[in-house]
Formats: sequence, C-alpha cells, structure tokens
Amino acid sequence: MSKKVLLLAGDAVEALEIYYPYFRCLEEGYDVQIAAPSKKQLQTVVHDFIGWDTYTESKGYLIESHLAFEDVNPEEYDGLIIPGGRAPEYIRLNENVPRIVAHFFEKNKPVGAICHASLILTTVKEYMKGRELTAYIACKPDVEATGATYIDNHLHVEGNLVSGHAWPDLPGFMREFINQINQ
Repeated sequence: MSKKVLLLAGDAVEALEIYYPYFRCLEEGYDVQIAAPSKKQLQTVVHDFIGWDTYTESKGYLIESHLAFEDVNPEEYDGLIIPGGRAPEYIRLNENVPRIVAHFFEKNKPVGAICHASLILTTVKEYMKGRELTAYIACKPDVEATGATYIDNHLHVEGNLVSGHAWPDLPGFMREFINQINQ
C-alpha cells in the first residue's frame, strides 16, 4: 500500500517549498494531498535572496489544494510536510491546524517543517518543548518561544522532526523526510 503524505498550505505558500516536496513525494509513489483553509487554487510566492537584509517576494505559480483543513483526518496520513512562505503566519490561526499537527507528534509520524513552517509549530508548544529544530533565521524567536532550541544549521533532524532553513535546503530536507517515511 502506498504511503500517504499531507502538505499544509494556504495562499502565499513559498512556491519551491510546496512544489518540490509535492512532486518529490509523487515521484516516490506516495499519495500526496494538499490541505488549505478551503479547497481552492492557491497563489504561491517566490522568495529570493538578492543581497537585501531579508528576502524578496514575487508572485508565483498557482497550485490546487485537495481538501480543507476541517476535512483532514490525520489518522489517514503517514507523514506531514509544512512548507514556508507567508502562509504559516495565518493558517496557524485556523482551529483545525493544531489538531492536525499534534496528531503527527502524538503518533511519532514524520514531520517536515521548512523555513517559516516553525510559525505553525507555535500552535503545538507542548510537543516542541525541549526539542531541537532549525528554521529561517527570522523565526528563531518563535522557535525559542515554544521551548525548543534553535539549531543554527540549514538542516536538522531530531526524532520524527526534519527541519530546514529555507528552499535551498530542499534536497537534504526531502532526502531525510523520505528516509523517515520509508522506515
């Protein structure tokens, strides 16, 4: 039976951070579904690093979500990937997101969190306390506010949690996530 992976997203999800994991999981033969606040076409954004003190943002591709957060039964999934971008800022406010994310930590299923995904992890602080993870550097205070230790590497694996700094780290991030799913 095929493994099943859930991606949490919304408008302004970082394009590479949703497309790369989505296609990479499909390539592995996994059943992959994208959940969002509502089932709709999502607008992605492209974040780039061009010498500013922070990243730039441009409009990206469109991607279709498959189901709404309220319709997600996390029991059906073997792993969770949370892409970054600006989507985590507001999707973490959806009442279903903590329920979904908590399930993967309660059941020790693989969780991949890259870039600004750490903002969503603030909704499940009880599972972050004492953990280690990395994220985009601007999210360091949010990581530490959960009781976790911010790791200054671009890729970090601790238990069931695979974390990455930003989209340039996707090859290693997906390698580690797939290793966990296939165990």
